[in-house]
Amino acid sequence: MAKKYKPNNIAPEVIHTAARLEDKVQDWQRKQATKRGWKRTVIAYDSYGTESFIRVLARIVLTKTGQPAADMHASIRGFRSFGSIPLNEATAWVRVNGQEHMVASDRGGIVDAVIPGDFEPGKVELEIWTQGSLVDTATAHVVADDEKFGIISDIDDTVMVTALPRPFLAAWNTFVLDEHARSPVAGMSVLYDRLTYLRPHAPIIYLSTGAWNVALTLKRFLSRNLYPDGPFLLTDWGPTATRAFRSGQEHKRIQLERLAREFPNIKWLLVGDDGQHDEDIYGEFVENHPNNVVAVCIRQLTVGEAVWAGGRSKNSGRGQGVPWIYASDGAGLMEKMNDRGIIV
Repeated sequence: MAKKYKPNNIAPEVIHTAARLEDKVQDWQRKQATKRGWKRTVIAYDSYGTESFIRVLARIVLTKTGQPAADMHASIRGFRSFGSIPLNEATAWVRVNGQEHMVASDRGGIVDAVIPGDFEPGKVELEIWTQGSLVDTATAHVVADDEKFGIISDIDDTVMVTALPRPFLAAWNTFVLDEHARSPVAGMSVLYDRLTYLRPHAPIIYLSTGAWNVALTLKRFLSRNLYPDGPFLLTDWGPTATRAFRSGQEHKRIQLERLAREFPNIKWLLVGDDGQHDEDIYGEFVENHPNNVVAVCIRQLTVGEAVWAGGRSKNSGRGQGVPWIYASDGAGLMEKMNDRGIIV
């Protein structure tokens, strides 16, 4: 039985104290930035859709220059990704297939909207802007209604070595480390490249508990390390209307359930690691949607990575009925998937 979640349409007077405090701080920041001449900016993110809708993902913020994105080959330290100030409940416009649609940001400046329409499978360009901003562009990967296979991949310690659970290392990797110093997990890009080569129209979606602030950093990292293109499903750091700290596990569960509803005909290959909660989350998804999973691949952390990550997760035994593949790198996963007849 699917897990139920609390609704977000909560009256202002019962919003969590931490969220109200964050709103006041951001209101002050916006006023100060406006006085200093900061510019309204839209940062558009690649997204996905079907033949009947497109999901629009973006952030509306104030920045010093008004430029929506850094150069793809730039060398940027993590803290620079957090130098913008979100604009809450701001209006933006999206142009797709010659038609314009109005969307709005939430209290964190995030735009997450659905545009209905009649779309052809393939890549569709989106143009997004707000009042006084430059136009930013993104790509929506429109999936055919008859597509039967897709990939959902974690990022941290699955495609990129981060040791994220340890607070000091998380802060170092996120705010200080030059993004060119981040290390890819061996063989994972080759595995994903082979999967998308064999199934060129299958969607690949990168699902992570990381903040939207680092989406462009992650995109540059995946591009440099030859990972297939695909949209990110990230989250907004900070408090929510109901709690002081956002739940990364809840974010993953909600997004997985949404993808199951939006793509009822797709069987997903779920890829994660054994350093956080991927096994439990994927196992729960398998139990709720046994016909929507082709296999679960778990990248096993090395001994050193497991120590820095605070240990390995303990598989609760959930999600029986589909193949579970374990290996320490992409080559090992590929070999075992071949043995089980999952790739070919």
